[in-house]
Amino acid sequence: MHSEVMDCRASLAMTASVATAKTALFHDKVSSMASPSEFKPVIVGFLCNWCCYGGADLAGVSRFQYPPYLRVIRLMCSGRVDLEFIFRAFAKKADAVFIGGCHLGDCHYNPEGNYDALGNSFVAKRILENIGINPDRLRLEWVSAGEGIRFAEIMHEFGAKIKSLGPFGSSEGRDVAGLLDGLKAATDLVPYFKLVERERFRVSKRSEAGYKEFFARPDYEPLFKELVLDKLTMGRIMGALRADLTTAEDIAAKIGVQDSEVARHLLALSEQGIVRLNGKQAQVAVAA
Repeated sequence: MHSEVMDCRASLAMTASVATAKTALFHDKVSSMASPSEFKPVIVGFLCNWCCYGGADLAGVSRFQYPPYLRVIRLMCSGRVDLEFIFRAFAKKADAVFIGGCHLGDCHYNPEGNYDALGNSFVAKRILENIGINPDRLRLEWVSAGEGIRFAEIMHEFGAKIKSLGPFGSSEGRDVAGLLDGLKAATDLVPYFKLVERERFRVSKRSEAGYKEFFARPDYEPLFKELVLDKLTMGRIMGALRADLTTAEDIAAKIGVQDSEVARHLLALSEQGIVRLNGKQAQVAVAA
């Protein structure tokens, strides 16, 4: 009788231990479900129909594995990727933008289509950097329809890079709202950027080396700053003024530039009659 009681007690103790273990396991699962999930970047990809899209399709058919971060938008030519497309993708809080086109010289419609994409990427990176967005979040690559494994390798590499940068705005150390304001100002100026590019920044030597050489010229940067970046900064200052910021210090903190730079542009806007200055205070003129 005594042994039966002992066996019963041991059985009850074991049952209680199993129940405790199951309860602990359940709480661990609930805790893991409630914890923040691993960051999975959203990469907007503009792919040329004839080459890079074919390469992506081949990667899938061949079962080459790569991270599922890419959101594909198929275009007939990489030259169709407008600056506005890039800025709007980031404005929708994409973590990165990828542009994939035919190899240079292999454009199916216009032998210079992918050169237009190359030029736009140089300009877009410089504008993104000025706004405060890491230019590494934008990438341009040439991938043929037969390069499925190359496409997969690029996606692995780019995906890892963006994961290391973190969500949009995190690696920049800037307020996301401020970055979005900068993107809006850049988007509004796209028609002006195109006009400047057509009249002042046409690359005569159509080769990858020619483009790199052109954008590395010592006279390019000051001219680009004068014609493009200063215009962008003025647009961002106007946006800050319309948001009821009135001093150069407050505006500078909002858009992330030096106080002296803001003061210089406010003076120029005042001379154009766009802004009224009253001591340290500034406001948008009624006509503007």
